[in-house]
Amino acid sequence: MIIPLAHRADQTQEYYFSVKLAEVRRLQAAGHDVINIAIGNPDMMPSDNTLDALTTSARQSGAHGYQPYKGTPGFRQAIARFYAHTYGVTLDPDTEILPLIGSKEGITHISLTFLNDGDGVLVPELGYPAYRAVSQMLGATVREYSLLEHGGWQPDWEAMAALVTEAPADRPVKIIWLNYPHMPTGAPATRDLFERAVQFAHDHRVLLCHDNPYSLILNKKPPISLLAIDGASEVAIELNSMSKSHNMAGWRVGWMAAAKPYVDAVLAIKSNVDSGQFKPIMDAAAEALGNSDEWHRLRNEVYQGRLDAVHAFLNALGCTYSTDQEGLFIWAKLPDSVRSAEALVDDLLYNKHIFIAPGFIFGPKGERYIRMSLCMPRERIEEALNRLRK
Repeated sequence: MIIPLAHRADQTQEYYFSVKLAEVRRLQAAGHDVINIAIGNPDMMPSDNTLDALTTSARQSGAHGYQPYKGTPGFRQAIARFYAHTYGVTLDPDTEILPLIGSKEGITHISLTFLNDGDGVLVPELGYPAYRAVSQMLGATVREYSLLEHGGWQPDWEAMAALVTEAPADRPVKIIWLNYPHMPTGAPATRDLFERAVQFAHDHRVLLCHDNPYSLILNKKPPISLLAIDGASEVAIELNSMSKSHNMAGWRVGWMAAAKPYVDAVLAIKSNVDSGQFKPIMDAAAEALGNSDEWHRLRNEVYQGRLDAVHAFLNALGCTYSTDQEGLFIWAKLPDSVRSAEALVDDLLYNKHIFIAPGFIFGPKGERYIRMSLCMPRERIEEALNRLRK
């Protein structure tokens, strides 16, 4: 006998990469050398001082018990210093910061906190699949907002306004998910974009949730936080993460920053779901947040070399792409000669043992696109190019 599943389990599919990576492992088990240029899994090490802080903290007798649900004061203070130095934003470490077990967790906690069954959620038509998946699991109504392909992948604000005003009174739009530098398109964040987003949230009385993990990766100008915009604190929450910016993806450490009422509300939900984080991880993360600007520059120098190799790979495929992209991925349009992204991905995986991501997993508008990651040594990307040419 099998107990029937909840409706949310019936309507939620396993994450694409979870399925596809199982295929990659089967190929590897059969002796094939698969070059994975699909996943945003940083392969470089955290800073030495980060690792030293981890081991030092782990040897302290008081480090292995439960920690405060709001994280350690030292970690929150380090986040506040990081925001002041990086974005010029002042945060109160006691009331405006909530550490998270990765920002992906924050998507769920925020949604649990603010969404009732049937409430509307605006998600970009191309974006991180978790925005849509979590909303659907909670019974919210997902409404896609358009991104203007020939306008630098910026939101279509007029169309978005129509989605809000046309929503039924008993299913109002409550949350907008925004993510710039944008994944997967690499569209940069701009002050004008954030100002329009904050004004939109005020005008339509919706919660603006900005996911900001890529602002320090190959940024061509000083990074910007949504919270630097006047009026943002009244209508916005910003998620941030150390996964990509500090080479700490497996550590599962991030945070949300917002005004005290938002932090308190999310904490009420989160404190019933998990029991906080491991103190040595928070101590090491606090140390990592003090990494020098030079450390970040050197990391980006490595990514720039990989970017050049990825561009050569895409040129060999006949793809087109913008050179203004920021972040950890490259978004590229397929030539007309390629039948579909899915067919290309499978051909490369099974015949060349190269794994790249099809664009449709980020939304239907990505059907004619692929995404490649910079989380692979340049030599391996060049090897993939050689396989392609053969």
